[in-house]
Amino acid sequence: MKDKKWDLVALASIPVIMTLGNSMLIPILPQIERELKVSSFKVSMLITVYAVVAILLIPIAGYLSDRFGRKVVIIPSLIIAAAGGAVAGGAALMLDGSTAYWTILGGRLLQGIGAAGAFPIVIPLVGDMFDDEKEVSKSLGIIETSNTFGKVLSPILGAALAVWLWYLPFMAIPVLCLLSLVLVIFLVKTPKKKEKPPTFSEFVSSVRKVLKEKGRWLYALFAIGGICMFVIFGVLFYLSETLESEFRLKGVLKGLVLAIPLAALCLSSFLAGKWIGKNKVRMKWVGFAGLVVLTASLIIMGLWDNIYLVVGLFTLGSAGIGATLPCLDALITEGVDKEQRGTITALFSSMRFIGVSLGPPVVSLLIGTSHFILFVVLAASGAVGGLLTLLAVKPGKEDQPTSGNTHGNKEQNPDGNRELRRVPIRRKKSPF
Repeated sequence: MKDKKWDLVALASIPVIMTLGNSMLIPILPQIERELKVSSFKVSMLITVYAVVAILLIPIAGYLSDRFGRKVVIIPSLIIAAAGGAVAGGAALMLDGSTAYWTILGGRLLQGIGAAGAFPIVIPLVGDMFDDEKEVSKSLGIIETSNTFGKVLSPILGAALAVWLWYLPFMAIPVLCLLSLVLVIFLVKTPKKKEKPPTFSEFVSSVRKVLKEKGRWLYALFAIGGICMFVIFGVLFYLSETLESEFRLKGVLKGLVLAIPLAALCLSSFLAGKWIGKNKVRMKWVGFAGLVVLTASLIIMGLWDNIYLVVGLFTLGSAGIGATLPCLDALITEGVDKEQRGTITALFSSMRFIGVSLGPPVVSLLIGTSHFILFVVLAASGAVGGLLTLLAVKPGKEDQPTSGNTHGNKEQNPDGNRELRRVPIRRKKSPF
């Protein structure tokens, strides 16, 4: 892992920057709403359109990365994301009213296209770089921590930039993307492919086989990832609106308050990534415990409409999400073969983006109902995630690589460790 240190540094810059490019807008959405003279729902679309286009394109990016290579997809994606940020920033600077809004929305759409081929491809690339499962888990923990660190930094940086000019967060995106681009070009060395990439028909057939054999737990993990992002971005949107409208909290101070639960998420993600190692049973139960903590926190938040209680309990719930995310990454990355890893992790990333896209608009509509109903809906989502983890994720049974164990002398134990064991020799089948 030491000889890959700088590769990981460069790759970790991608989730930080992609997260900043989206989450920096959360604390300044009310300010953008006033500047552009649009509704709360319309301004939430600046988050949603970015995520929706990414949802549609991430599976394509995953296939292309499996077919042509990870860096071949990541590099142009960073350039496109930079161009999208430049369009949004330029529109905010030079245009007014509805023209500015729709052009910024177009820039965000372009930025989402770039995001689809950037962060989602980092996860399978890390899986390609290491053969040892423990190193994969640790490295994915670092990547997930960098993602959550971006979430911690984003409300502070976004609010600080907007103090000078409200559109500076848009203009910062091209600069950040180009910085990551340089790091990836010069520091990341992708492993050479040992086998010829599959044709498209072979690829489709292999993915169908993976989903047929492992669909139950894969679909569950996809849904859990989406639920986690839905809750994070939904509550952040609620806090951003409430802190400004009811408590007149603006600028960097509001950013600091929003950063408190995200800091807990970051620390929890880092610790969980280190602790789970290669033990898949531990991954399941750490993820389940995190979702139980999240659900309980949301239920209590709904019972008392107190901003201090909401921030404190959301901090606890965010720690639960932070513990869950590296477990999901590791279970998916280590549960499928390298040939399908890019596409399967891309589908997982798509589900996370669905959560991102739904959180702000759903909460913007629920704010008009009642505090209790809002948090009951969020708590119900967390409970569904916990039940899926408990009932659908079965480590040691369905989560072995698709090509299977074909040499007749090793079998995976439920705790994720390998031991020599005599099992019937089976004829090797083609993975396609």
